[in-house]
Amino acid sequence: MDNAEDPAGTGARRRPRPDVTAIGNRRLRPATLMMGHGFDPALSEGALKPPIFLTSTFVFESAAEGKRHFEGVTGRRPGGAEGLVYSRFNGPNQEILEDRLGVWEDAEDALSFSSGMSAIATLLLTFCQPGDMIVHSGPLYAATETLIARILGRFGIGWMDFPADAGEETIAQVMEAAARKGRVALVYVESPANPTNVLVDIEAVCRARARVLADAPPPVAIDNTFLGPLWQKPLAHGADLSVYSLTKYAGGHSDLVAGAVVGPAAHINKVRMMRNTLGTITDPHTAWMLLRSLETLELRMTRAGANAARVCDFLSGHPKVERVGYLGFLAGEDSHQGAIYRRQCSGAGSTLSLYLKGGEKEAFAFLDALVIAKLAVSLGGTETLASHPAAMTHLSVPEARKAALGITDNLVRISIGVEDPDDLIADFEQALAAI
Repeated sequence: MDNAEDPAGTGARRRPRPDVTAIGNRRLRPATLMMGHGFDPALSEGALKPPIFLTSTFVFESAAEGKRHFEGVTGRRPGGAEGLVYSRFNGPNQEILEDRLGVWEDAEDALSFSSGMSAIATLLLTFCQPGDMIVHSGPLYAATETLIARILGRFGIGWMDFPADAGEETIAQVMEAAARKGRVALVYVESPANPTNVLVDIEAVCRARARVLADAPPPVAIDNTFLGPLWQKPLAHGADLSVYSLTKYAGGHSDLVAGAVVGPAAHINKVRMMRNTLGTITDPHTAWMLLRSLETLELRMTRAGANAARVCDFLSGHPKVERVGYLGFLAGEDSHQGAIYRRQCSGAGSTLSLYLKGGEKEAFAFLDALVIAKLAVSLGGTETLASHPAAMTHLSVPEARKAALGITDNLVRISIGVEDPDDLIADFEQALAAI
């Protein structure tokens, strides 16, 4: 696109873009595309990196252009605005970010949001209406469970869930039961489950939907935060939409909050209309910070994953540890979970579930003794974090449900960072000794 097509010099362009995405027959990998995809320095005074565009509104060349943009924004014409309108709808930093987010899962389109929960809320409000049913895996992140059960429930939207490790028949039975209660508007999955690290069989979920809900198949959406976008690509296994807390690996430095949804244009356009109304888009500065972080995403995730493997090997043999929920241990297992892992995942991630011998007292003693690992919620950052799900992130979940989902008092969730692995092992060793 030349300057005549972008008179304001914003650097933002609608597809198709003139980016180099291949050299000859070789398609460039995501790690390479993160360095410049979606941005032309010539449109921003030759800046190597996109500037931060701190403006609330954008100037139209003509009234006719403004009308056409608003036809897209309001849904009269599909596909959204063809240019920049107002920062509740779009902006240069957000559009470049969304182009790069879609690359990781080879998705047609992507949307960025002000937080992971705003992405989830916007998604649910897009597809669900009073009288509908949501079928989801369990457990989910506690705020997601609260949103579905307590908040959407106030508006006549029901739900039924299946265990994260359920097989196709069990999933199909839950879908059948939900369909008897109302229209199943969405199938929502979180894999691995938070905080138990249990995998959901995405392909089995999609097969069950095809069998039971063939007349009006709802979208299958998956929260891919724990493994995505490097170690798991749900769209390749039949899911329609991938949901992310970009706060985690994508941001990766524990200094921002954001979310995303990626998938086919037909679904993304519907979610975009809802986002335009609610105003849940990410802000320009956060989008700019995410562009910085995406450049090192593969490096950070690879290092954290390698560290987690070392740490889990140590923890699994310790006498004060009951068991370690680490996906890497599934690689050689002849089990349902092992089969899912080999088919669905390209890596084990860096978040683990540590079950200590004892209960809350022992878990708190371990957490309070940590030196390198920080006692904080979240995951996917450069630093190692540890928390107590039953007393922290999942405190609002009813006790009976926590027990049924395996969120016990002796469970500690650990997100491994990029520190020296031997230093981390020394830290965990002395913390275990403090129990």
